[in-house]
Amino acid sequence: MKQLTLSQSIEGFLLEKQAQHLSPHTVADYTNAFRKFQAYLGADVPLAGITADQIKGFLGDLSTPRAPAGAAKRPAKGLSNKTILNIHTGLSALWTWAVAEGIVSQHLLRQIPRPKPEKRAITPFSEEDIKTLLANGERSRTYTRPGKRACDHAVATALRNRAIILLLLDTGVRASELAGLAIKDVDLTNKRILVLGKGNKERTLPISPRTAKTLWRYLTTERKDEPVNAPLFLGSEGDPLNRDALLKLLVRLGEKAGVQDCHPHRFRHTFAVNFLRNGGNAFELQMALGHTTLEMVQTYLSLAQADLENAHKRASPVEKWRL
Repeated sequence: MKQLTLSQSIEGFLLEKQAQHLSPHTVADYTNAFRKFQAYLGADVPLAGITADQIKGFLGDLSTPRAPAGAAKRPAKGLSNKTILNIHTGLSALWTWAVAEGIVSQHLLRQIPRPKPEKRAITPFSEEDIKTLLANGERSRTYTRPGKRACDHAVATALRNRAIILLLLDTGVRASELAGLAIKDVDLTNKRILVLGKGNKERTLPISPRTAKTLWRYLTTERKDEPVNAPLFLGSEGDPLNRDALLKLLVRLGEKAGVQDCHPHRFRHTFAVNFLRNGGNAFELQMALGHTTLEMVQTYLSLAQADLENAHKRASPVEKWRL
């Protein structure tokens, strides 16, 4: 049996995953999980010497409330069960690889129950939410200068902000999928985009004429001299917009607009629910979202059905007219 330390094993595992052409986001998620585990152990121990009790202790410690980093005062909180499940999955993948490589003899993670993620309420954006976000993406906050009236100004990235919001809402793409788009992936003539999803699976998604028009304006105004292989969206420093920067951008827009819980996945929820409300079927939605099963789509179906029932209660002429 090979005698490798935890850090050596992690290095070998990540090299194999990179050779398998896993997405940079997936590799980054693995790396983040392993970094937390290394910090918890505090020493670079042999992988074969790690016990199931140590892993259980680590996973339990992740839920301990801690004050978030940064100057702003925010309430202490532990990681969610969903995040802990992702870390459990990452460690499980490491041990699967280590068993196959002859580094360990037992797959310890199979002895440790997987955390059950919380079932969070799905609350789509309202039409008013979206209109408010769009308006706040175009103008700066109101500010004052000595001796002058309060004013605001046009935001330099207004077209980019509008294009991002409409594209997220129009297609339901994941944050990583939007961040991975290049200019060449946008087909304005046929009104569609080419998305690289989970498992390196490509899918073509239609976009509406309004979204296509906004993308055309953005590309011909802010990105007109860019090569086709360039990223579709850039960050504030001119670097490619990654999913973390996208989240920060939307959170800032949400705070400015007074729209709570403004994050990329809520746009995905909003697309899905409205797709079903407006006549789309579950199998079409599954393809659009890039899901391998109908499990998540069933959640959207239940929500759309509840919306229909509530709307019927409000609008039924039999009830309204008290017949």
